[in-house]
Amino acid sequence: MSDSTVIDEPATAGLEPAPLDAEDDDGHAGPPTWLLPLLSAIVALGVVVAFFVAFALSFSGIQEHRNQAQLYGTLRGLLDPSSPTAPYLGGRIPVGAPVALLTAPAAGIHDVVVVEGTTSEQMRDGPGHLRNSPLPGQVGDAILIARSTTTGAPFGSIDHLRRGDPLTITTGQGHFRFTVEDVRRAGSHLPAIPPSGSIVTLITSSGSGFLGGVVNGHLLYVDAALRGTAAAAPEHAPHQITAAEVQGHGDPAALPWVLAWFVGLVAVAVGGYWLIARWGWRRAWLIVAPVGIAVLWGFSDELLQLVPNVF
Repeated sequence: MSDSTVIDEPATAGLEPAPLDAEDDDGHAGPPTWLLPLLSAIVALGVVVAFFVAFALSFSGIQEHRNQAQLYGTLRGLLDPSSPTAPYLGGRIPVGAPVALLTAPAAGIHDVVVVEGTTSEQMRDGPGHLRNSPLPGQVGDAILIARSTTTGAPFGSIDHLRRGDPLTITTGQGHFRFTVEDVRRAGSHLPAIPPSGSIVTLITSSGSGFLGGVVNGHLLYVDAALRGTAAAAPEHAPHQITAAEVQGHGDPAALPWVLAWFVGLVAVAVGGYWLIARWGWRRAWLIVAPVGIAVLWGFSDELLQLVPNVF
């Protein structure tokens, strides 16, 4: 009898792991190799869509609230009689400059700053004044446009206004009191402007709430007439505006930035996958999460500029 001892090798020795799409012992094929990348892409797309919806309906409102606070301080400083800088009274006003303070209690609007310009870019800050219309309180029809659903929905409740409700607007020319005359939809008759009078028209989409404006898709107009004497309008106001400034239009100028941020998203996804494979979830998450959120924020902010300026 030999003293040598024979040690059996493990049953798994020398065996190679089966590919994902190989058949198992029962003859059933495993998941194909392309399935995991496809599922990853679907999950990534779902995250982008979910973040954009959250940004449009919530995060953009936080951004708008911060911008409003800064604009309010700037406008109050301009309206101060001791200010070395005069407030804007008309003519060619810089786009984005604060021009008026709007209050409409029946619509839940209190001391909302109106900025010059009505593209989707200006809608980041709040209501905008159509550049080729007079300022509120001046002779003619002053047009104010704002969103009803996204970026804080500053005009989300103007459909609550009724004939006789008061509006107060403050500009560099003083305090002006208006009374609502009509609430109308697109296609209705335009309001009559008295020869020496002034009206203001608030414009948004007719829906509000969760994507209500986008679903309904109709424009809502609120006309209010000045109670008192209209102020003079300075000359040199622009006579032409771009299509992006008209109610119901998005801003195509944001498209290159949308594409640039999208490339950034792809880079973050590829880089995140590499870090996770190299470092593992716990360490890679500390880098991927904040960078990914920052890029998603920038992408969503620019993508929202393509959405019509009344939604």
